[in-house]
Amino acid sequence: MDASITRQTLGDLLRRTAGRVPDKPAIVCGEVSWTFREFDTVVNRLANGLAARGVALGDRVAILSRNSHAFAALRFALARLGAVLVPINFMLNADEVAYILRHAGAQTLFVGPDMLTLGREAASRDTRVTRTYWLPGEDPAAPPADMTGFEQLLSADASEPAPALDSRMPAQIIYTSGTESLPKGAILTHEAVCWEYVSCVIEGEISATDTLLHALPLYHCAQLDVFLGPAIYVGASSVITGKPTPDSILPLLARHRINSFFAPPSIWIALMRAPAFDTTDLSALRKGYYGASIMPVEVLKEIARRLPQVRLWNFYGQTEIAPLATVLKPEDQIRKAGSAGRPVLNVETRVVDSDMQPVRPGEIGEIVHRSPQLLTGYFNDPERTAAAFEGGWFHSGDLATIDDEGYITVVDRKKDMIKTGGENVASREVEEMVYRIDGVSEVAVVGLPDPYWIEAVTAVIVAKAGHELTEPQVIAFCKERMAHFKVPKRVILVDSLPKNPSGKLLKRELRTRFEQEVKRGAS
Repeated sequence: MDASITRQTLGDLLRRTAGRVPDKPAIVCGEVSWTFREFDTVVNRLANGLAARGVALGDRVAILSRNSHAFAALRFALARLGAVLVPINFMLNADEVAYILRHAGAQTLFVGPDMLTLGREAASRDTRVTRTYWLPGEDPAAPPADMTGFEQLLSADASEPAPALDSRMPAQIIYTSGTESLPKGAILTHEAVCWEYVSCVIEGEISATDTLLHALPLYHCAQLDVFLGPAIYVGASSVITGKPTPDSILPLLARHRINSFFAPPSIWIALMRAPAFDTTDLSALRKGYYGASIMPVEVLKEIARRLPQVRLWNFYGQTEIAPLATVLKPEDQIRKAGSAGRPVLNVETRVVDSDMQPVRPGEIGEIVHRSPQLLTGYFNDPERTAAAFEGGWFHSGDLATIDDEGYITVVDRKKDMIKTGGENVASREVEEMVYRIDGVSEVAVVGLPDPYWIEAVTAVIVAKAGHELTEPQVIAFCKERMAHFKVPKRVILVDSLPKNPSGKLLKRELRTRFEQEVKRGAS
């Protein structure tokens, strides 16, 4: 039997939706508007254009771009070819981008209009990239004369490619930070991502009648695979913007009668602080989603007061599970405020002790998962893959409690990750950078509460004897050498760092101490 008869890949999902609702709006971005039939045709032409230029089954193709209609098309075109998407955080610097390009072995790179210099610099730093293509953004612009553009790739025919695809082949490698300074690439198959879409549709009540605004970066799996992918799956309409600011988001919410919107708490807060918020027609908005950080209770109450028609969901997870793992539903937002909720449809989650035994309610343990949504492993990293699946479960690295109703509350991160403004920052990477400053004796980087960032990257520093350090000096040093979201927002100078008898740094004690100071300062 032909394997394609029963196959379930991302490219198959789009074809089926285009068959069901061919004339329904699928993608709107700036001046571009595609029905599902048109979107499907563009995807086929793009896939064939890439195949004619040598992109083949299993090739890793990197993308460095803000959100656009072309980003969405490329995502599905690569799926049609059986090539592997490698989305890269455009806020990284050239060295950081180059590391991902090298590690992934990408030979093809797509760059957005304002990423040309960064992309070229990164590709030139001992990578295998031999082909660089220009990807249009939200605003009309022409590609540089020396670069093949998106429209040129669309000159190929519109027949659907027919590679020997299998649902268990990799669809994407998404790089995620850990405690190590070097990121690791989570390999996710078509099958894993499709199972995750089912969880999103059911738990988030994503419907064919929805019109979603995608404003957060598509390089991040939250926007890409919790919202854009499921929207395509069910036949909902998607409005895409690469400008996640209140003065861009608010007009789009009103103009397109958006009823479904996702953003981390920092963006929800920024929207409500915008002068135009109270004069913008948001009457169509019905579904609100947040993640990456816990929504402060006072902000939950403010949203309920100012947007009474909006129901809220908190989605928790991580890249390795494609990424949705648990959900806190609308009816529990206040009753279980601060909780990450309970496991979604296709995920089995436990909170366990060091012996892999479930903890009792209220006790702290590590969150572990079993699910068809999980990664198959970390790319070219068998040691970290084996460690992640030790004991027959995937180890999230997050520490949590579970109550007698099964609601999980994350209390700490075993991987020592800071989630700031929706972005992951490995504290060790920042520490290593700060240690390069002359005069630093010791440093511990932690996340402290912040009204905008939710967690602010904070460097707690002990200076060497005879040296004077200042906050502006430390911040300026890091700004010159790191992506801006990794740079400390606050620097605290202390005489010593708390440690246990064996010399282990007690970061939790640091957080507790300075959280109280932050709260006193805010009162």
